[in-house]
Amino acid sequence: MVVLSQPINLDNIAQIKTCMPASNIFTVIPVVDLADPNAKHLIVEACKELGFFKVINHGVSMELLTKLEAEAVKFFKSPQQEKEKSGPPNPFGYGNKKIGINGDVGWVEYLLFCTNPEVISQNANAVVPGISETLRCLVKEYVCAVRNMACEVLEMIADELGMGDREVLSRLIRDEKSDSCFRLNRYPPCPDQLQALSGRNLIGFGEHTDPQIISVVRSNNTSGLQICLRDGTWVSVPPDHTSFFFNVGDSLQVMTNGRFRSVKHRVLANSLKSRVSMIYFGGPPLSEKITPLSSVMEEGEESGYKEFTWSEYKKSAYKTRLGDYRLGLFEKSAAQ
Repeated sequence: MVVLSQPINLDNIAQIKTCMPASNIFTVIPVVDLADPNAKHLIVEACKELGFFKVINHGVSMELLTKLEAEAVKFFKSPQQEKEKSGPPNPFGYGNKKIGINGDVGWVEYLLFCTNPEVISQNANAVVPGISETLRCLVKEYVCAVRNMACEVLEMIADELGMGDREVLSRLIRDEKSDSCFRLNRYPPCPDQLQALSGRNLIGFGEHTDPQIISVVRSNNTSGLQICLRDGTWVSVPPDHTSFFFNVGDSLQVMTNGRFRSVKHRVLANSLKSRVSMIYFGGPPLSEKITPLSSVMEEGEESGYKEFTWSEYKKSAYKTRLGDYRLGLFEKSAAQ
């Protein structure tokens, strides 16, 4: 169990992966002030180089962030049998340790929410049961604020890349049929005895890329998040509970024909404090075709990817393990 009030059964964590501690603390994460006249350029350069950057001066209320975090912690601290009433995830709801349906396991518990009102109204499985009305309302308010911020960033990207239509990316997640979702993760403190079993760090959430267009992460002041550089080196991201971190997703990598990179990332368990993170995954409508945008391509440039819909890619991605290279099946070179 992920809840430390329960006795720890070491046999039950055999499937949770470990890794060697990262020696680098990466202090040069690109920081973008959204009020900076040069913000567009900085965002695009960060997307090309790392697929990852931090946003400050974002305009999202700190009071809202604090309230949502407090309500999330309240839920995760409730008795296990109470939390189980909000699960199992199908795909939305409460999950504990098991990540997805393909055997991935982490030192984590989570709540996954659908953010599409149309889906929620038509599908009972899209409504997370057993949570307070306060938490439900705070999630809705938070998602609205972060979606607006994400759209602002996507419009800056469109401007900087000269796409012509500055809403060509943002309208995909503003669309009423947008297949976006929101996740609350809690990584409990990991007892030293578990870390000492192998002399390695326990994985809270295994390495992966996000399949959507863009992801927006906010966490409390607990370390654990790491990103993978182009040379394969893992580096730790200093926590900052007042800011947001943006990840380029697989879909945006395809839409820019590989100009942007979808960043591989993971979370390590912390031995002292719980890490609580909030992630908004900005996804397009299920029927949306994902293909390199002609407004980005140079004359004579060929697409590096086969055309597919978001629904096709989503189904393919969620059949894989976390660490698999999901885009490989959709690269044109893969068919040659």
